[in-house]
Amino acid sequence: MLGALSDPTRQTVLDLLRQRPSTVGDLASRLPVSRPAVSQHLHVLKSAGLVEEERRGTRHYFRLNPRSLAELRAHIDSMWRDALAAFAEFANKETGDHGKRKGNTRTDSTKRPR
Repeated sequence: MLGALSDPTRQTVLDLLRQRPSTVGDLASRLPVSRPAVSQHLHVLKSAGLVEEERRGTRHYFRLNPRSLAELRAHIDSMWRDALAAFAEFANKETGDHGKRKGNTRTDSTKRPR
C-alpha cells in the first residue's frame, strides 16, 4: 500500500476520490495526465486495495476503500508509536546518563561571577 502511495499522481487521484466516486474520464479531466495513465494509476491503487471499482451499466466508478485505508492508518500509527517509544527510551537514557556522570562539568556561560 505504501508503494502505491509513493507516486504524486496517485496521491492526487486519492484526494479526488475523497470528494466523490469518479470514472476514469472524470479523473482524467481534472489531472494533467491522459486517460490511459489514469487507468494505470487506478489499477495500481486497486491492486493495493486502496480503491474499489463499481460498474453501473457501461460506466466504471472508482471510490476509496475505507477498510484498506483504516488498515493503512493503523499500520502508520503503529510505526509512529514505535518511533516515539524508541525516542522516549533514548531521551530517558540520555537524561539518566547525564545526571550520573562524575564531576558534572556543566557550566552555564550566561552566569558570570560578580
